Amino acid sequence: MSSLVDRIREGGPGWLQGAMTLGGGSAITSLSIGAMFGYEYLWVQPVAMIIGCIMLFALAHQTLSTGERPFTAMRDHFSPSIAWLWAIAALASSVIWGFSHYPLSAGMLEESIDVVSGFNLSSEGQAVLREGYLFSLALLIWGFCAFTVWHYGKGGRAVRVFENGVKVLSSVIVLSFAWVVISASMQSDVNWSAVFSGFVPSSLPTTPLGVTTMMAALGSAVGINMTFIYGYTLLKRGWGRSERELARWDIVLGLVLPYLLVTGLISIAAAVTLYDGESPIQNRIAPAQAAAMFAEAGLGEVAGRLIFTLGVLGMAVGSLVMHMLTCGAAAMEMFGLEEDSKQYRLACLIPTPAVLGVFLWSSMGPYVVLPTSAICGFLLPVAYIGWLVLNNKPNYLGSDTPTGRKALLFNTAMIACVLMVLASVTYSTAVGLGWL
Repeated sequence: MSSLVDRIREGGPGWLQGAMTLGGGSAITSLSIGAMFGYEYLWVQPVAMIIGCIMLFALAHQTLSTGERPFTAMRDHFSPSIAWLWAIAALASSVIWGFSHYPLSAGMLEESIDVVSGFNLSSEGQAVLREGYLFSLALLIWGFCAFTVWHYGKGGRAVRVFENGVKVLSSVIVLSFAWVVISASMQSDVNWSAVFSGFVPSSLPTTPLGVTTMMAALGSAVGINMTFIYGYTLLKRGWGRSERELARWDIVLGLVLPYLLVTGLISIAAAVTLYDGESPIQNRIAPAQAAAMFAEAGLGEVAGRLIFTLGVLGMAVGSLVMHMLTCGAAAMEMFGLEEDSKQYRLACLIPTPAVLGVFLWSSMGPYVVLPTSAICGFLLPVAYIGWLVLNNKPNYLGSDTPTGRKALLFNTAMIACVLMVLASVTYSTAVGLGWL
């Protein structure tokens, strides 16, 4: 049995999933949960991640057992229309997310430069210059992401270098937000009893904003675009049947644990410093505003602004890279492109227009993230139901089709996930229409 260190070293695709989910959606959703509701809904994101984890286990088993690309499997063994809808939704959501991630990345880089050097263009009369400044920062981030994606497409050593970089980045993000919470604990009274109670489901949100936040957590934990790209990163790594157990460990170590740690730490920090226990914040919280509020609450410039903003910057950039890879994979399937061809690499740049999102930051910015996450939550059942059916098709999985107790365990868990997602969609719709 390999040691934990060996599993971390050998893993990779699960860490890429972690880099994708730890983006702007997770950051703002986590801030909103803590700032608006305190510790009450800390359980929402862990539950959302458990659902996603179970379904990714199933996808890994199917992909590594057959070696078939996920789109091909969905098209040939389940439904061509569902396969196309899945690919289109993955591509579209990756582009949509970019319109909030580029402004978020540029804003976090701007904030970090301000803390380190004191340079900023936030004074009156500099609005036009600031927009140009943010756009140049967004272009710099786009260039880094494009360079990373094109080299990742070469495979081999480039894949390992990229995956190892993601592992380091994920570790730094966790340590960054741990620093913020430790500083908050030293400066404020953290009610750890309430924190632990908050991870136990005891109530549901009843307001449209609360329900939207819950749906955002569901959509940003394991989004529709993540479900699409995961199988391709497994195949890109050259994994097969012998790596099925490693894939499960990879998901837990690279996706589940970093996600639970980062989102929990952000929500706790927001609950401690931004929630007053009486009148929850009604407006969505931008990370830059949260960083300033953390600093004002006693965390200081380093923990409150620099460490927090660098952590969010790392989350957003990791997501942008994965969005490009998702668009490349989706376009490859929809238009029959050769993998790693010039056309495929150009397809990876489909989200490029999202750089223009910096010009909408002052009016839209973080406000588009929660609704986008919620829409992604509505799309999740499409992929989940498909995997459930495929997991029980002998003409697809052959001898690897689960049977007996294994089949009972797999199907029970997957059906529970599908029902929970459908229930959340139904509940959110009912609240939105005023039926509840």
